[in-house]
Amino acid sequence: MKKALDFSPSLLLILSFAGAILVGTFLLMLPFSTVSGKISFVNALFTATSAVCVTGLIVVNTATYFTTFGQTIILLLFQLGGLGIMTFTSLVILLARGDISFSEKSVIEDSFLSKGGIDLRKFIKDIFIFTFLIEFSGMMLLYLNVFSKHFKGGKALFHSLFHSVSAFNNAGFSTFSDSLVKYQSSVSLNLVIVFEIIIGGLGFFVVRDIYYFVKERGKNKLSLHSKLVIVTTFILIVIGFGIFLFLENNHSLAGKDKITKILISLFQSVTPRTAGFNTVDLTLITHASAFLLILLMVIGASPGSTGGGMKTTTWAALLLFLRTKLKGKNNVQAFGRNIAWEIVDKAHLILLFSIIVIFSGVFLISFFEGDRFSLLQVFFEEVSAYGTVGLSLGITSKINPYSKLVLIATMFVGRVGILNIIYAFVSEKRGANYEYPEEKIIVG
Repeated sequence: MKKALDFSPSLLLILSFAGAILVGTFLLMLPFSTVSGKISFVNALFTATSAVCVTGLIVVNTATYFTTFGQTIILLLFQLGGLGIMTFTSLVILLARGDISFSEKSVIEDSFLSKGGIDLRKFIKDIFIFTFLIEFSGMMLLYLNVFSKHFKGGKALFHSLFHSVSAFNNAGFSTFSDSLVKYQSSVSLNLVIVFEIIIGGLGFFVVRDIYYFVKERGKNKLSLHSKLVIVTTFILIVIGFGIFLFLENNHSLAGKDKITKILISLFQSVTPRTAGFNTVDLTLITHASAFLLILLMVIGASPGSTGGGMKTTTWAALLLFLRTKLKGKNNVQAFGRNIAWEIVDKAHLILLFSIIVIFSGVFLISFFEGDRFSLLQVFFEEVSAYGTVGLSLGITSKINPYSKLVLIATMFVGRVGILNIIYAFVSEKRGANYEYPEEKIIVG
């Protein structure tokens, strides 16, 4: 049996997530985790996977099915999954012995885009300090401005903590049966949750970059990665907001005041980027709006963040590549810098494998479910699972165990990353020392 140190960083990452899911499944199956005292293995596995992979899709109602203990387990699971199990492990090791292994360093550097020049020990500690500050601030704001007005004492505090941690980790779990629909007109709740979702979705490297940029008054320049993430995120939020408001103004938003319409549209432009909360009944939205949410879910959050999806920078690289080809240039450029072709090739790989995973999932669920659900509902569900989003058109709790297993696998692949899975099990082979003759084919 291999020692932990012999595992590749990608395999170590996969094993850490799988281990956390199995432990979470066992804990959720304990009699005092659920109100009824029992839950099926598949449903417990689905819930644990959804939590660790910070997805938020649910097959049983989190608010009514689980006890406070069970909800706390779910909270701990999406906190672990959001920051990364290896990050938690490394912090414990750092505190215990003052050093971490090469494999552990590689996993964390890959996860958070840490550059070689960064002090990894300080970086890990900064992650936890920053996470605590954001989640604690969010909890207090939600408690003082929202939940203390509707609930008493510890219950209000628990709701505040649960939703703050869930928002920052882009988990989408809620202790309310209708997610956050009842608070769609609350300016305080909407702004706090949206802010936490965005910060969590930017990625720790980007947040760190912004912090030092502001602290040093622009002397510490933003990296190309941070610039692309910030610009892409801003564009997606603005476009998503405008289109959703336009499409739903006379549909799901009909009869609501202007402020509520703005809040709902803003929230729905942010939450598909892997957060999973909703402040409007998604079964009431138009097909065009559902397709808009699908596009945003596919794009997802940013690398090194608590979210999933194909990532903002992947799409930025693909669009910049398209611009390069249309203009007949030789290099993919952004903000006065060339983007390495290795990165562009990786973006194409992610796109290709994502299409394979999503369409395979849609096919399998359609096969297992027959004609029970529309293709839009199935497609929406599969993309939501792959993007680790958690939004649904209302079919998650109705699908059969086989379809649940498909979504479980999809959530896992979406959170761990398709390339990590490939690199973990496909060994890198040396290139041949000869080349075959070149010959053209007709494409397009």
